[in-house]
Amino acid sequence: MDIQAALDCIAADAQRGDIVFPTHTDIALRVQRMLDDPDCSIDALGKLVANEPLLSARILGIANSIAYNPGGRTISDVKTAISRIGFSTLRALAASVVVRQMQGMSADPAHRAMAAKLWEHTTHVASLSRLLARRVTRQNPDAAFFAGIVHEVGSFYLISRAGAFPGLLDAGSNLEIWHEDGEAAVGRAVMQALEVPDTTLQAMETLWSGYLAMPPASLGDTLLLANELSPVESPLDVLEGMSRKGMAVELEL
Repeated sequence: MDIQAALDCIAADAQRGDIVFPTHTDIALRVQRMLDDPDCSIDALGKLVANEPLLSARILGIANSIAYNPGGRTISDVKTAISRIGFSTLRALAASVVVRQMQGMSADPAHRAMAAKLWEHTTHVASLSRLLARRVTRQNPDAAFFAGIVHEVGSFYLISRAGAFPGLLDAGSNLEIWHEDGEAAVGRAVMQALEVPDTTLQAMETLWSGYLAMPPASLGDTLLLANELSPVESPLDVLEGMSRKGMAVELEL
């Protein structure tokens, strides 16, 4: 098949806004928009989140974890949970619901397995981004974690569309062109549909360019470094032999 034509088609659809998100993600997207409102209230958020069982469960689970509940006082209502974890963590959780559900959009078992591996990579990068932001680049850890959660959303979208283009993700496919320009084009379009903050988009440009400043200092540097240090690589990188593990980075965390 014509890999270039297939990637051009996927990118064009994304840039036109012709993006189909998984079912049951509408609430998570509405939460993102509500958080951008300076007059957003916990009461309004609580009522909205309560209509999405998956997101509600994740919020309660985080709120009752040792990180947010060192005293061991368990809570069971969403409004109090939101107050405990804060808006930044809620934004990241809402994004993770959307990205995680994109994992299951493909009907092809091989593509679903690839998406599962991509999610594993994503969680490592998000966690490393938070750690690096705290200890190395001195960026906002919550912003770094959010950027890590969404940094492969373009690749998730590519996998979700691959069923319409047989052979696109087969071993030996010429996917280098995806990494050259398709990844950024689709990633920008999907992130704009998700209404991610401009600071995150700027960080993604650094990731796509592959230019790591030394010493690393920006949010983009944080994300790029976390991507390099992740013990699990993106399956799209591995598929085409484009492993990024050749770069040795030594940092004292």
